[in-house]
Amino acid sequence: VLASYGTGAIMAVPAHDERDSEFAKQFGLPIKAVVDPGDAVSAEERLEVLAGERLFAGEGMAINSGKYNGLPTSEFKRRLIADLAERGVGSEAVNYKLRDWLFSRQRFWGEPFPILHELDAAGNRTGRVRAVPEDQLPVDLPHLEDFKPHGRPEPPLDKAPDEWLYPVIDGVRYKRETNTMPQWAGSCWYYLRFLDPTNAAAPIDPAIEKAWMPVDLYIGGAEHAVLHLLYSRFWHKVLYDRGVVSMPEPFQKLVNQGMILGENNEKMSKSRGNVINPDVVVKEYGADSLRLYEMFMGPLEATKPWSMEGVNGVHNFLGRVWRMILDDRAEGMDLNPGITDAAPTDEEQRVLHRTIKAVTEDVAKLSFNTAIARMMEFTNFFTKQDRRPRGVMEPFVLLLSPFAPHMAEELWQALGHAKTLAYEPWPKHDESLLVESTVELPVQVNGKVRSKITVPADADQATALAAAKADPKVADYLAGKQIVKEIVIPGRLVNFVVK
Repeated sequence: VLASYGTGAIMAVPAHDERDSEFAKQFGLPIKAVVDPGDAVSAEERLEVLAGERLFAGEGMAINSGKYNGLPTSEFKRRLIADLAERGVGSEAVNYKLRDWLFSRQRFWGEPFPILHELDAAGNRTGRVRAVPEDQLPVDLPHLEDFKPHGRPEPPLDKAPDEWLYPVIDGVRYKRETNTMPQWAGSCWYYLRFLDPTNAAAPIDPAIEKAWMPVDLYIGGAEHAVLHLLYSRFWHKVLYDRGVVSMPEPFQKLVNQGMILGENNEKMSKSRGNVINPDVVVKEYGADSLRLYEMFMGPLEATKPWSMEGVNGVHNFLGRVWRMILDDRAEGMDLNPGITDAAPTDEEQRVLHRTIKAVTEDVAKLSFNTAIARMMEFTNFFTKQDRRPRGVMEPFVLLLSPFAPHMAEELWQALGHAKTLAYEPWPKHDESLLVESTVELPVQVNGKVRSKITVPADADQATALAAAKADPKVADYLAGKQIVKEIVIPGRLVNFVVK
């Protein structure tokens, strides 16, 4: 029993509370069920609960409880509290599991608490406090030459000049609260102020708040859920209650990014000597390679080990992209001889638009690693082709730009564009170009593949059979044979059973 929690009343229900149950078993106390679980458990388990042999902590019907027998436990609690209150021996109480918020790291530049402590004639605190009058808010920090912590229990703000530190209101002398909220207060509502940072009349213009809030996506470490986001949500709800904001919740979605481990699968730390210096990686491989590798390592939420081989791998991929568009044998930024203004073929269009669709969907899901894999597939296809239509290469560079912005800008300029690609619209896929116009079908005779035919993707059974029979190789295997059965699986195969 914790003296600091609850009302001081002790409740003991070993049949329905885990800690009470352990206590009763430890000291051989009787265990009597007062809640019938009913259908919430199996028939066998219910008998064990009623016999006091199994713990049940859920809702049910009151039993062994006098006049409250047969009541749902929620109603049982309400009736019991009402009866205690009527007899004057108890009342309903709500217990909050909140703890004081300690601002232990005191800094001069923190947000000051707008609280004044009353002083008596001798300069001692009387114990009475008041808020700073609203017309004097916000409390601006005074100018201090020396604002560093001084090693004494008093906060650095105690060094402030007397004219700031000891205001007089209505003839009463006060001392300002000199503890501050370093970072915390501002960080709890920065997402609102960033939208309207120069507004001197209000925290945020209501029209701007309605247009932009709530935050669509918040990406941060798992610790944010029980620290910063918890505090921000509390501040936001206070602002909502006061009518400053129009919506009760500030954030719609939270994604926790995973941790990057050292190459030995251990957490990076100086003591282990496995810390990766990004400056060194950028110097050797370039910023685009570093950025691309971090996104290609695995799912955003996963914990992943660092690998310099992986950095080298994505660096090589960017090299293939560069050579796909530029002639690396030339001294300048000459285009690869395969770059052409000719219209893309159906197959080239299909590869492009499938890539656009996949990358767009993957980015929306924050699946950056699979989006990069899609672009690798695109690059593998076109590096094997002699021609690379400009109408295919330019949309691809736009897809690449969020992942490797520096290189994408260079390729964009090399393709003849004077303006930055940052203002170009994101490519959109055409559904009609995703579907193949023709398909290749294996043709079997008695279950063995004898040839392959090409037919329209929407070819019916008769068309597929006619094309198969017209194929010279198939015709040889059918010659002089009796066709017992013809099997067509649309888009998959044609099979003749003969004898």
